Amino acid sequence: MIWYETVQLTGDGGQIAAEVQQDLEQLKPDVILDTMKSWLPGLITLGYRLLAAGIILIIGFRIARIIQKMMGKTFGRMDMEVSLRKFLLSAVYACICALAIFVAAEKLGISSASIIALLGSAGLALSLSLQNMLGNFAGGVALLLLKPFKIGDYIICGTEEGTVSAIGLVYTTLNTMDNRQVILPNGSLSNHSLTNVTAQEKRRLEIKVGISYESDLKKAKEILESLFEDHPLVRKEEGILVFVDSLSENAVLLGGRAWVATGDYWNVKWELTEKIKLSFDEASVVIPYRQVDIHYKDYDGEKGRQ
Repeated sequence: MIWYETVQLTGDGGQIAAEVQQDLEQLKPDVILDTMKSWLPGLITLGYRLLAAGIILIIGFRIARIIQKMMGKTFGRMDMEVSLRKFLLSAVYACICALAIFVAAEKLGISSASIIALLGSAGLALSLSLQNMLGNFAGGVALLLLKPFKIGDYIICGTEEGTVSAIGLVYTTLNTMDNRQVILPNGSLSNHSLTNVTAQEKRRLEIKVGISYESDLKKAKEILESLFEDHPLVRKEEGILVFVDSLSENAVLLGGRAWVATGDYWNVKWELTEKIKLSFDEASVVIPYRQVDIHYKDYDGEKGRQ
């Protein structure tokens, strides 16, 4: 039982005392007990919902981890690129966890329409602010899935070329011949044509050289063929071809073709080019070059010397 004593006051003090007395009269044990009984079903329902949501989250996160491990083993057997493998595994884990959180939120009574609207607004704002970055990201995923080149390949894209040193989800790094580092966005690499110079294990080498019309054509062809035959890095089993390419205005254009290993391409080209010049000089085979001949004529006439 609650004991209280009424104090007689006048004016505003008396009104306040009357209100306090009325509030104290309402705080009786029966009233408090009835209030708690009315709250009890709601509290029990909330407890069940919290328990169910917790169980859903625990099971959902556990399933996400199991699926992530299974997909990791599958990607390993597929020999997938490491960076792409990590991204896909993280994305799968995040999606399953998000789904579990979504189901748990619905279990707590949160409207799914509100969640979808919130996620949609956030996704739209993020995509508008990061549209270029997302384009490069999508290009990186396409490059890692389709594999038009790999680390160590020499590629040409527009005005840039070099050896691929790193392939990321947003940017690809090239090292040029003079050891400059070039960073290319994956969006441009995936949307433009590119040349993978080292994609194949062998390349066909073609060298063209012009000789004058007065030089011995057969002799020049024999020299050119012997130089290809004698070079140790030329693949003789693939065949060697020496031919007259064209009869141009100032020279007879000869050509030579042979197959070499991709890594030996430039060394063989440079060595053969030098040997062709030296061998043609020794054999008196003239390689014409652009020159201007000035003919001066001296004569006497009525108008004087000119």
